[in-house]
Amino acid sequence: MARPSNKEKILIVDDNKQNIEILMNLFKSEYRITAAISAERALKIARSDAPPDIILLDILMPDMDGYEVCRRLKEDEKTRDIPIIFVTAVSEVMDAAKGFNLGAVDYIAKPFHPPIVMARVRLHLDLKHKRELLEEYAFIDALTEIPNRRSFDHQALQEWNRARRSGQPLSLLLLDIDHFKEYNDTYGHGQGDQCLIRVAQTIQESLRRAGDLAARYGGEEFAALLPYTDQEEGCDIAWQILKNIEALGFAHQRSPVGDHVTISCGLATALAEDDVTLEQLIEEADQALYKAKRNGRNRVECFISGRHHPPDPEP
Repeated sequence: MARPSNKEKILIVDDNKQNIEILMNLFKSEYRITAAISAERALKIARSDAPPDIILLDILMPDMDGYEVCRRLKEDEKTRDIPIIFVTAVSEVMDAAKGFNLGAVDYIAKPFHPPIVMARVRLHLDLKHKRELLEEYAFIDALTEIPNRRSFDHQALQEWNRARRSGQPLSLLLLDIDHFKEYNDTYGHGQGDQCLIRVAQTIQESLRRAGDLAARYGGEEFAALLPYTDQEEGCDIAWQILKNIEALGFAHQRSPVGDHVTISCGLATALAEDDVTLEQLIEEADQALYKAKRNGRNRVECFISGRHHPPDPEP
């Protein structure tokens, strides 16, 4: 996969303006450069909404030494993955070991040797890019190319915590392709894979907000996480997904539901005042999905408890 077209950003941290100028002249044609002449300023830039892709950090800073800056960055979840290369005239093994133990990826010695400096920065940016790709692939389902169960679990926990803090509702859809085993037996696994791909794409395209998440939950089962969505709106979205799946027109001769592929959906919603856990919300959506299957499939069922009233059914 090609790198993004935007230039990567280097943060140079050094109280010596001459050193900053040398490094800026070296990198400015290939990278975006930001400089800080104090440790506090460096920490502020690194924790901003536009963090650097790599940091060149002088060890001997007046307000806070580079080791302490590195320690703080590595303890912060927002900045811990930014590669840090120490820049120093100090060459003792003890200092190098201390930096590596704190999480630095490399050292660059003063006076600078430009080809070596450039090569090391390129190397660690390449390694960072490859690591990010591996992490991205680990959260994507290989067949459907939508988020996988691992991604869902990670995002669901984040959205659950956000909903608890903000007092906003959170809805969850669990969806299952009706009689998919019979579909595979009739049309073959190759066609079954194509069906899974198109169903996944359709679910994803049916969601309304940028923060909504569609994921392959396992086999022929999918999940849709809907932040800031109450039960009524969640029900509307679920029915729209069912209609869009039907519109695909995938023939299914062995389905008792109809002559084409359909899907069943269970919906559960948690409001801010509800005394429930994320695990309970998932279990409630699963119970609603089971009810949809039991009641004939190709339908949406909402989990109903004493917490809130059900929405009107789809006409």
